Amino acid sequence: MSDILTRESVVASGAATTRDEAVREVGRLLVEAGAVHEGYLDAMLQREQTVSTYMGNLLAIPHGTNDAKGEIVRSALAFVRYEHPIDWGGDDVRFALGIAGLDNEHLDILSRIAVLFADADDVQRLLDAPDADAIFALLSEVNEDAEDADVREVTT
Repeated sequence: MSDILTRESVVASGAATTRDEAVREVGRLLVEAGAVHEGYLDAMLQREQTVSTYMGNLLAIPHGTNDAKGEIVRSALAFVRYEHPIDWGGDDVRFALGIAGLDNEHLDILSRIAVLFADADDVQRLLDAPDADAIFALLSEVNEDAEDADVREVTT
């Protein structure tokens, strides 16, 4: 599970200024990671047209439609932080977390990210992080928590 989010898939200062640009930007990271085929990006944009992926606390979680499952090669996450809020259908977004999931492998980490973003202090730490390395370190705690839970389940 530790390779679902890699340092290369974390960007501290995204270039997008619109929702669709942000979806493409985070989706491009998934393509570059070899997690999805190009067609997944279109499915991410289609999803956004039907239902907003805004989750609250400045976070959106763009992902493809169910029809795009065949475009997924492996489970992965990509994370982009934006200096200025992006209008996400009336909500401000500073973080886009792109998802590609096979066999529900990503769900445990997603639940931990939801916990992270439920805590205003944790969100502020992500906003204040000086660079992508620091952001990755904060998000890696989520990865490590998931791995620790897997070890606990195996040993108990």
